[in-house]
Amino acid sequence: MNAENNKLLWARIEQLNTIGIALSAEQHTPRLLEMILLGAKKITQADGGSIYSVSKEKKEVQLEIMRTDSLNFAMGGTTGTPVPQQPIPLYQENGQPNDRFIVTTAVLQKKTIAISDAYATEAFDFSGTHEFDKKNNYHSCSFLTIPMRNHEDDVIGVLQLINARSEETGKVIAFTEADRHLAKSLTSQAAMALTNRRLIDEQKKLFNSFIKLIAAAIDEKSPYTGSHCKRVPLLTKMLAEAADRTQAGAFKEFTLTEEHYYELEVASWLHDCGKITTPEHVMDKSTKLETIVDRIDAICGRIEVLKRDAKIIMQEQIIKALQQGNNSNIPSYKMRCKEQLTQLSDDQAFLRKHNSGGEFMRSEDQARIRQIGSYTWQNEQGDEQPLLSEDEIKNLCIQRGTLNERERQVINNHVSATIKMLHSLPFPKSLRNVPKYAGSHHECPNGSGYPNSLSGDEFPIPGRILAIADIFEALTDGSRPYKKGMPISQALKILESMKNDNRIDPDLFELFISEKIYLEYARCHLDAAQIDIT
Repeated sequence: MNAENNKLLWARIEQLNTIGIALSAEQHTPRLLEMILLGAKKITQADGGSIYSVSKEKKEVQLEIMRTDSLNFAMGGTTGTPVPQQPIPLYQENGQPNDRFIVTTAVLQKKTIAISDAYATEAFDFSGTHEFDKKNNYHSCSFLTIPMRNHEDDVIGVLQLINARSEETGKVIAFTEADRHLAKSLTSQAAMALTNRRLIDEQKKLFNSFIKLIAAAIDEKSPYTGSHCKRVPLLTKMLAEAADRTQAGAFKEFTLTEEHYYELEVASWLHDCGKITTPEHVMDKSTKLETIVDRIDAICGRIEVLKRDAKIIMQEQIIKALQQGNNSNIPSYKMRCKEQLTQLSDDQAFLRKHNSGGEFMRSEDQARIRQIGSYTWQNEQGDEQPLLSEDEIKNLCIQRGTLNERERQVINNHVSATIKMLHSLPFPKSLRNVPKYAGSHHECPNGSGYPNSLSGDEFPIPGRILAIADIFEALTDGSRPYKKGMPISQALKILESMKNDNRIDPDLFELFISEKIYLEYARCHLDAAQIDIT
């Protein structure tokens, strides 16, 4: 008989080791709790059981998961059925320990409590148990309640097992001494696994907060792109999920695990972190002529000088004609002056208009800028100078946006800075592609992008997804200083043109359209006036 008992005991110890190994590998907290409870029930032959979490901050215990085999009853864990029970306070309203309940007592006294018959003891309040039994035609008898203590000897949870069953007869019996030792051993391993899981979750939470702190810092640095770092991750996720769902065509082999999604999410939050190094006067350049101040006002002042000079010349001509007794030319002087003033006012309005930037400037408009720049005026010293300097002409002729080539290189450098910054971080294996994805959001499939001119397989699908999200958000964002947020139709036309030139991934663009991701995003994040197609 002893040999048989020893054999059973060793089998249970082997089960304990197997469960312990499985616990150390599990990364999902609900599944981890479920494994702890199921494992404990198995090695003690318990019919039912529960696991409670302990909140030191709130000073309460919360039922997280429960199982009863004979009732086929399961709540919490991976069941999808939430546990409805309210938290149990560890202390009464007068501040005294709440020792009415077996669970709270196990926490407060940090001790294992075994009850052979819940209906034959008055040590604890089992009214809730009795109510459950009555409702479900059950009889809760033996209890084994074990606190889970971490490496700092804090109780982080409670394992409670109900109704041990005899292996020979199947009848409910009290938990044996061997049951207690095995369950306590499992609880110790479980506490370690839970602590490790919590530490990992807390580190991840800290890391996520740090990521969003960087994004917030960029937003604070440039109020004009304040929502960009927050919205690009949303668009990225929408398009990535659509590609993952589409198990056909170009995305037949494309799948994203939970880890892959998180890796792409981190990359999308950090894709512009290099803008921390970009000078504010370049990042926030709201007009073509803006430096410390907008130079358009100085130019318009020069034009006012030309208007004044035109009026003076007209007055001088009229006076001279009157002195000579020749009034016949006076109307032509006035007409010429009026035409000059009208032209100068028109030139003034033209310069202001094109100083604001935009998506495209015609070559004929650039030619007119140069023509206006060739006008001459006299400064305060009486020196005759061109109306516009070479630098002013160069800036006013910027074809797209407000940045000249030198400033655009400064802006473009933010991607190189992003890559350099992210490569300096010791990312774990699961996040090793973050620098690659974040650093490729300005690359193009045809190899014309920057900073590395990636193409083909060098430009991974997650990076291509991020690139489209970055472009569409920028086109439709209404907070940029040099343009209004585009309506959806216009933004999609620009994306289509980029697709035709192979500057964005054609398959992803078609998916963006067919799944109406643009519309899903617009309804949540754009002004209603921008939604001009459905």
